Amino acid sequence: MRILHTMLRVADLARSVAFYEQVLGMRLLRQMDNEDQRYTLVFLGYQDESEGHALELTYNWDTTSYDLGNAYGHIAIEVDDVYEACDKIRAEGGKISREPGPMKGGSTVLAFVEDPDGYKIELLGPKSK
Repeated sequence: MRILHTMLRVADLARSVAFYEQVLGMRLLRQMDNEDQRYTLVFLGYQDESEGHALELTYNWDTTSYDLGNAYGHIAIEVDDVYEACDKIRAEGGKISREPGPMKGGSTVLAFVEDPDGYKIELLGPKSK
């Protein structure tokens, strides 16, 4: 078994795709429009779906906003250098919601960024072996 994808509902598909492609460096893997049911699915990722986990953005054509609720935590992305990644994200207009630095009570360097809908994304450096 393996995890195939994580799905997030988004209010503005073009804005969200631009964020994940331009700010976080993902690439568009595939897109499916369902005119009868009035939604679009977009899959993005760093690898082909056969090789890695994808992010599915679901855009319901008649919905302009969502309540994120209090159960959602975050998506974690490994980066080579958390400080450098935050500099690049900031330069692309991304929102850093927790500046890079050590985890409370630990030494792992992390940061948090938010996508255009407010979903939190944790940036982590590679794990030491």
